[in-house]
Amino acid sequence: MDVANFLTNYEEAVSMILFGIGFSNLLMQKNLIKKIVGMNIMDTSVYLFLALKGYIVGRGAPIVTDGIRSAEAYINPIPSGLVLTGIVVSVSVTALMLSLTIRLYNRYHTLDLDEISTLLKKEGL
Repeated sequence: MDVANFLTNYEEAVSMILFGIGFSNLLMQKNLIKKIVGMNIMDTSVYLFLALKGYIVGRGAPIVTDGIRSAEAYINPIPSGLVLTGIVVSVSVTALMLSLTIRLYNRYHTLDLDEISTLLKKEGL
């Protein structure tokens, strides 16, 4: 591995490490709240990666100022729009998952996914 290349792209490496942490948390944890936290870490790492890919050093936000209309003076606005849209969707999905987790806890009095699965089998569902 080239150390100079790693130092120039350390943000992407951090993003991928965060994704790995979130993914392993999602797979390994039995607690539903911890699984939701893992998914949020994964979401955040994807947004970080998209924002990093959309940023170009030396360019500004795509808002025409000072009469500069050249496309080379601005960054691409699409990754920023994707990140904002993803954040809105992520908040909505997290709210839905938390509300379903509350409903599961009120019914089964546990957040352990294995215990909930066992109780579901006993109920015959």
